[in-house]
Amino acid sequence: MFYIILLIFVLGYVAIALEHPLKIDKAASALIVGVLTWTIYILNVDSILNLGYSPSWLEFGSQVKNIIDYIKPTLSETQWLDSGWADKISVLNSPYHFVVEELEHHLIEISQILFFLLGAMTIVEIIDQHDGFKVITDKITTTKKVKLLWIIATITFFMSAVLDNLTTTIVMVALLKKLIGDQKTRWFFVSMVILAANSGGAWSPIGDVTTIMLWIGGQITALSIIAKVFLPSIVSIVVPLAIVSFSIKGVVERPLKLKHEVLYTTYRERIIVFSAGVGALLFVPVFKTITHLPPYMGMLFGLGVLWIFTEIIHRTKPKEVSDKLKVFNIIRRVDTPTVLFFLGILSAVACLQSAGHLNIVAGWLDDHLGNVYFINSAIGILSSIVDNVPLVAGAMGMYDIALPGALGYEAMFIQDGTFWELLAYCAGTGGSILIIGSAAGVAAMGIEKIDFIWYLKKISLLALIGYLSGIGTFYLMFA
Repeated sequence: MFYIILLIFVLGYVAIALEHPLKIDKAASALIVGVLTWTIYILNVDSILNLGYSPSWLEFGSQVKNIIDYIKPTLSETQWLDSGWADKISVLNSPYHFVVEELEHHLIEISQILFFLLGAMTIVEIIDQHDGFKVITDKITTTKKVKLLWIIATITFFMSAVLDNLTTTIVMVALLKKLIGDQKTRWFFVSMVILAANSGGAWSPIGDVTTIMLWIGGQITALSIIAKVFLPSIVSIVVPLAIVSFSIKGVVERPLKLKHEVLYTTYRERIIVFSAGVGALLFVPVFKTITHLPPYMGMLFGLGVLWIFTEIIHRTKPKEVSDKLKVFNIIRRVDTPTVLFFLGILSAVACLQSAGHLNIVAGWLDDHLGNVYFINSAIGILSSIVDNVPLVAGAMGMYDIALPGALGYEAMFIQDGTFWELLAYCAGTGGSILIIGSAAGVAAMGIEKIDFIWYLKKISLLALIGYLSGIGTFYLMFA
């Protein structure tokens, strides 16, 4: 049954990839895979855990043993039985209890991502409904594809480092809807936004969740990651942009405007709402730094403030206008299937992590590659298939931070060592190779309904070339 879980994940992955030919929404496939993997896991928990592949189960057993060793020696046998601790330990040590605990643990992490996504999408939708993006789109007058592509990619790259790749992608997709009318052309630009967002997030300590993990874990420091990974990250996006610049021609078609298009907001209101919305997004990393609370709390706080702000602005307007611009109505337009897709796919990956599938992969990489450049390159490519968070978490668990002054191979693992810096780059940018390989890609896929196969044919090779170019740059700098 251990391998049945993997088979279900692979079949679900294929169904997601073939969403358009099958005419089955990827959110439905993801939800089914997410539930089925955990169902097979808990119904066959004894045989799966007895294989010994789950590091979480081994750690869980160790914690229960520590409880027994701490409490039991202080009680007589009669007291031990009368106290109820024997029954409590029996429940704690149950494999079924372990799986439920694991599911709840992962649900906490997944929920943080979902609430973050909901908050960001709602803020962007509020800006959009108030025509706030006209503040930017009216300034971008060029319709030349090459010039527009470089402008969008540059904005995305640096915005992603300040915000994060997920939020930046949501904002840029909304912006591109105002700039490009043709769907396939917009798909191409959105795909390049994914590459730029992931590259921009890799060199900033707050730009990508995996970089944040390494920063908080003490494997890297802020100034070092910027100094060492900035140039490889630039190369990873500049190379694909340079390649496509020779092939794309002509101009983009702007979205058709209605002859009698009605604007419900004044120019001043558009400026205010756009500034407040972007300010709310920029406030998230500041909030996290000050309070140490998860980013979704800052995002929800920003949404609440913007919500009250817009209510005050429109309180004296006619009902037909205020109803259109009230957040109560705007929130209904948020793309719920994208959120459910995230829930399903992240739940399935969490099951693979808990059961030990990802641990096997991590061990295989260490045993068969044994070179930090090869290991990290493989982790980056794997992150285009499964979520990069458990892959990085696995790598952090496999290797300890070496002490300062370590020599030879061990020196790669000191704080700000080659392994950790390259891991941040590879895990951040490798997800661009497939659209499902990063939070930015999944969000764009859900919002724009980009076809998996289309991305595979048109973008994946470009992303791979950029990814390998960045690794090559890092090697030339530090090998």
